[in-house]
Amino acid sequence: MKKGFTLMELLIVIALIGILVTMGVASYSTAQIKSRDARRKSDMKTIQNGFEQYYSENNGDYPVDNTVESDTSYFPGGFPKDPKPAPYVQYNWTPDASGATYCFCATLETAGGGNASSCNDIGTCDSGCTLYCVGNIQ
Repeated sequence: MKKGFTLMELLIVIALIGILVTMGVASYSTAQIKSRDARRKSDMKTIQNGFEQYYSENNGDYPVDNTVESDTSYFPGGFPKDPKPAPYVQYNWTPDASGATYCFCATLETAGGGNASSCNDIGTCDSGCTLYCVGNIQ
């Protein structure tokens, strides 16, 4: 009698390996999305801190144009860039022409992780929002 595996045993093992690989890929992809969203939220706080520093150094005015983005005194590591530039167009800035307010938003990849549906309702969105926004503190 020869020792070995039958064809059926080999097919079952290959099918199980395929199922495990599929589950691993799905988990990895979800972890990547969550990681990018966490980075976007962190970047929003960095932007908010830079704008508040600008406010304190410029007579109580926030920037009204995008020149502050290239100023390394407010963003020493450079202005934050989205971790995945395509297909998401992130970091939408809505300045006030008078320099009195601002709103900066990032579009998250997961629904429900955001805190707003627009700049007008920061912090009021309970579920389903994909925007994470920061605004002026002062």
